[in-house]
Amino acid sequence: MIKVLIADDQEMVRAGFRMILETQDDIEVVADVPDGVEAVRRARELRPDVCLLDVRMPGMDGLEVTKALAGPGVADPLKVVVVTTFDLDEYVHSALSNGASGFLLKDAGPALLMEAVRAAARGDALVSPQITVRLLRHYAKPHAADPADTPAEPLTARELDVARAAARGLTNTEIGTELYLSLSTVKTHLAAVQAKIGARNRVEIAAWAWRTGLMDQE
Repeated sequence: MIKVLIADDQEMVRAGFRMILETQDDIEVVADVPDGVEAVRRARELRPDVCLLDVRMPGMDGLEVTKALAGPGVADPLKVVVVTTFDLDEYVHSALSNGASGFLLKDAGPALLMEAVRAAARGDALVSPQITVRLLRHYAKPHAADPADTPAEPLTARELDVARAAARGLTNTEIGTELYLSLSTVKTHLAAVQAKIGARNRVEIAAWAWRTGLMDQE
């Protein structure tokens, strides 16, 4: 059972999300709250598998909540998906920089909302390929080599292939199909990449791939 917390200042949105998610046998909404301060408190108390956070909320906005629950320095980060009406690059960039696993628009529809929750729970891709590529190209342009970006242990050729595919927004299943790898092998390669470059999730893998110019080597 995937436990979900919903945080949005609009009661109708919270009720709608709850109604959609609770039609599914594998998803349980454990709380819905109207502001960011309560979202942090309840999330830390309940430890849900996925937190769905609106950007614009009283008390603390969704980006601040994301940083508190999943940001750099958080010892045991939660999975966060930012859900907003606004497809603004600065929102997406801030959400991902603060540790969000994904970014979803409110008009995405019930099917994508449910898939976003399931994808977050399994650690899979959450940001649509279009947003991912547009965002990372804009904010992570290759620059002069940064020693912090050079892994102590070089990535294997296959790990580089998997990193590039993840940076293009492909899911684990899609990476496996493209590279003729089993799902377990894809996960093994992703885990190795994360360990070598010090990334916490596939979004940080993607940012590293674009920032270091790896995507220019395809």
